[in-house]
Amino acid sequence: MPVVVVSGTDTEIGKTVVTAAVAAAATAAGRTVAVLKPAQTGLAPGEEGDVAAAGRLAGGVTTVELARFPEPLAPATAARRAGMAPVGPADVAEAARRLAAEHDLVLVEGAGGLLVRFDEEGGTLADAARLLDAQVLVVVRAGLGTLNTTALTAEALRARGVGALGAVIGSWPASPDLAERCNLADLPAVAGMPLLGAVPHGAGALPPTDFRAQSPGWLAPALGGRWDAAAFAARFAPEPCPPPLVRTA
Repeated sequence: MPVVVVSGTDTEIGKTVVTAAVAAAATAAGRTVAVLKPAQTGLAPGEEGDVAAAGRLAGGVTTVELARFPEPLAPATAARRAGMAPVGPADVAEAARRLAAEHDLVLVEGAGGLLVRFDEEGGTLADAARLLDAQVLVVVRAGLGTLNTTALTAEALRARGVGALGAVIGSWPASPDLAERCNLADLPAVAGMPLLGAVPHGAGALPPTDFRAQSPGWLAPALGGRWDAAAFAARFAPEPCPPPLVRTA
C-alpha cells in the first residue's frame, strides 16, 4: 500500500494520532514514510499543525503541508475567505505521487470527514483517493452514533468507486460504556470493512518514545501492528452478548 488516505467520519476524531501510529509502526519496520496534509485550517503561521504533530509522534518521517488557512472552516470555505488558492484533488494527488516516488509509504491525512469540500468545484478527499487509486483508512468514533456515521462513510466510498482499507477507532476509552463495547462487534458488519485497530484515549499526549513503542499494540497486522480485533472485542463483550450483526445487501 504505497499511498493510504486517512479520513474519518467527522472532525476531531483522532485522524492525526492514527496517522502517527501507522507511520510509527511502518518506520519501526524499516519503511520510509511521508505524511501529507493537503489543507490545514484554523491555525496561524508557526503553530504546530496536524502533519507536524504526526511527525513529532512518529519520528523519522517526511512531513508536507500543502496549504494553511487561518480560520477553522472547511478547506474550500477557509481558502475563499482568506482570498487564497484552494488545494484541489489533483494538487493532492500530484504531491502524493511525488512523495511515493521516494518513500515506501505515503499517508494522506484529510480534513474533517470524507466529503468535506476542498475547492469550489466540490472536490473532496474521496476524489483525491480515486485519482491515486488509493484505499481509505477510516477513523471512527467508539460510542453511540458511530454505526450510522461509519455506514454512511462506507456507502460514500463505494458510490465513488474508492476502496476502504478498514476502520480504526480513534479514541478508545479506559472504561467503555455499553454502546462502545457492543460497537466493537457490530462495526465491521455495518461498515462492510474490517476493524483494524483501537487507539487509546489520550495516546496523542504520550511522550513520543512511549507512543512509538506502544503504537504496534493498537494496530492490526494489516497496518504493521499486532492488535487482534477478535480478542479485543471478546475482552470487552457485554453479557449477555447476542451474535454480532450480519451485513445484508
